Amino acid sequence: MNKPNDNPADPFKKALAEATRAMAADGELAVAYSIDPPGLSNDTARLPQVSRRMTRDEVLLARGTADAYALRTRFHNESIHNRYMPNGQEARDIYEVMATARCEAVGARAMPGTAGNIEAKLEAEALALGYDQVQSFKEVPMTTALSYYLRHIATGREMPPAVDHAMSQWKTMIEERSGDTFENIGEKMADQVNFAKFARQLIDDLGYGDQLGEDPDDMEPDQADTQAEEDQPDQEEPETETGDTADENEQGEDQQPDDGEQSMDQQQAQVSMDDNEESEDAQQAEAPEGEPPFEPPVAPISDADPNYEVFTTEFDEEVLAEDLAEPAELERLRAYLDQQLEPLKGAVSRLANKLQRRLQAQQNRSWSFDMEEGLLDAGRLARVISNPTTPLSFKVEQDTEFRDTVVTILLDNSGSMRGRPISIAAICADVLARTLERCQVKCEILGFTTRAWKGGQSREDWLQNGRPEAPGRLNDLRHIIYKSADAPWRRSRPNLGLMMKEGLLKENIDGEALEWAHKRMMARPEARRILMVISDGAPVDDSTLSVNSASYLEKHLRDVIAMIEKRRTVELTAIGIGHDVTRYYERAVTITDAEQLAGAITEQLAGLFDNDPRAAKRRSK
Repeated sequence: MNKPNDNPADPFKKALAEATRAMAADGELAVAYSIDPPGLSNDTARLPQVSRRMTRDEVLLARGTADAYALRTRFHNESIHNRYMPNGQEARDIYEVMATARCEAVGARAMPGTAGNIEAKLEAEALALGYDQVQSFKEVPMTTALSYYLRHIATGREMPPAVDHAMSQWKTMIEERSGDTFENIGEKMADQVNFAKFARQLIDDLGYGDQLGEDPDDMEPDQADTQAEEDQPDQEEPETETGDTADENEQGEDQQPDDGEQSMDQQQAQVSMDDNEESEDAQQAEAPEGEPPFEPPVAPISDADPNYEVFTTEFDEEVLAEDLAEPAELERLRAYLDQQLEPLKGAVSRLANKLQRRLQAQQNRSWSFDMEEGLLDAGRLARVISNPTTPLSFKVEQDTEFRDTVVTILLDNSGSMRGRPISIAAICADVLARTLERCQVKCEILGFTTRAWKGGQSREDWLQNGRPEAPGRLNDLRHIIYKSADAPWRRSRPNLGLMMKEGLLKENIDGEALEWAHKRMMARPEARRILMVISDGAPVDDSTLSVNSASYLEKHLRDVIAMIEKRRTVELTAIGIGHDVTRYYERAVTITDAEQLAGAITEQLAGLFDNDPRAAKRRSK
């Protein structure tokens, strides 16, 4: 008989832990239950928490997660895995999900009972991400759909409804590109070496062959082992950097240029352009007779990737929100947004107040005493009276560096955000701008989408020019300024209603939008700059991806992120709505429900301010 205080879930947890160790054939495997995201690291499997109620969904999710980690432990050889690991990030992502799918498919054959548990886990995750209601392939990551497809083909089992619906968004493309690569897949599953070769072939079929690197089978054994060892630290790099964040931030603060130096790159670029213009005539004069004159160098479209191409920028636009709708329409849309805010007003207000308290706690006045000039220090007058020879004492209020900050919120305005996600994003941006303004922190709100579906005028221009190969980005950008950093919130308040406008939300080209927001921040005078990206998917533009490589836009986004994070003049953070943005951004969080957005924004921003590198530097002195 259980004692009144005993947790009825404890026997289940204990039994599941023992079963997991037995299934993994590893008696030393540690099993823990946590509210943190599940994971398998070192010799520990972290499973979802099971409450005292032990609901059916909790039990199925815990069992499915435990089975998945046990099978990965039992059927996966890390040295073989690393030997055949591709070099490029997108290729690695595909390789990783395929390795996981293989272990689960092999386990389903050897232990059929695991198949149902893992499928219940996949269904729960798919439902939480809304995959049962997606309408387009761009709402489901290709790697996720591929892992579903591989399980389906390898086991011959029907996938749960939500999983099957997500898989169907990419199924045709996967089958068309893979050709006969999936033939005899069942024979390749048991042998990890054969499967690794199959995975590399499939990665090539999907258009990521340039990221594979050298074939390990063509390398000398010692060379291949060395290559695998070199690849391994790259996977663990985020953990290594975490402990050094404060030191790196301090270095970044020491090296941060002052206002006069912040535009040095732009000044140098301008000087270079001027020099080119002045020397153009001289170059033409020096050109050999009968040959065309030298062409001056053309500035690249992207600072992050000089090879990134755009067919034409003629039809791109950077526009104020108030220029996209009449004032009366903006007021009507704002009223509609306020109606959406009503049910969430209490929760959002509490989070806003919480953030404001945390920010204002860092804005307390501080003074320097015993100064030769400043305000007379009344607290020290007594000693002047007791000893007239004592000079008067003055105090000076110290500058609050915290106020010298600008925050930019960059909102994904793509079609997949339509409905609840864009409403929540607009509401949170609105409340956040209000809260930061009270704390004397500048806030800018930007949005990005395209002017048209399927390419717009850029594509028409491309067609009229004979469809040149590899044209690069092939759509008309629309970058929207909802609120500039210097504009007061009350004046910009109606602009946020524009996000409710029917037909505004179209495609999303994240890399160029992120680079645009970064350039705007670099032109600001504030010493500290924080850029927060809110998105629900990878960059997708049908027109561009139909005539370029499948990873064209995604690669550019990664290059822009790498540039920003390397320069460290802007602190970059991201929130993914139903989409794992942690594979792109170093500091990021993923939420499964749009209604979690307000809390995620609050915690991310509060965490950034709590970890202000300048404050840490002052404390260390």
